[in-house]
Amino acid sequence: MSASNANLDPALLRERFLAGMASAACTVNIVTTDGPAGRFGVTVSAMSSVSADGPAPTLLVCVNRLSRAAPAIIANGVFCVNVLRHDQSDISDCFAGRWTTADGDKFSCTEWETGPTGVPRVADGLVAFECRLAQHVEVETHYVFFGAVVDLAATAAASPLIYCNRAYGRAERLAVVAA
Repeated sequence: MSASNANLDPALLRERFLAGMASAACTVNIVTTDGPAGRFGVTVSAMSSVSADGPAPTLLVCVNRLSRAAPAIIANGVFCVNVLRHDQSDISDCFAGRWTTADGDKFSCTEWETGPTGVPRVADGLVAFECRLAQHVEVETHYVFFGAVVDLAATAAASPLIYCNRAYGRAERLAVVAA
């Protein structure tokens, strides 16, 4: 850390952090759950692999504590991370609350399948990781959910929907230039 950043005002540090994180490209994901606490879903970009080793592969996802999906994930004990394709930004916008379907049900914005745990997964998403909740940790404004992957569904190869610099994009391979 440079000396100039060592004693930043917390509000300024927050703004610089948000600006810096905006430059970190992330996949766009819909996290869904269903069970006794109800069916809910939310758009998230904070998702990562934890480990492929152990009793089951593990991933993590961060969900705001104020989201109605957060307590339902804890109560239901299952969730699915649906990684969206580059042409599915409308699903992201719907689950982020940027637009509402005619019937008011977010889940009517696309087709769904039901996996082995009963959670909804996007029928034609890029990949869906169905998880049992292994543990959760509350960190500031978010829950970090650790999921043991019990099943996954993948579609044909496609580009993921990416969020970077406060806009949607797509991943494309760089041309390899021979030396």
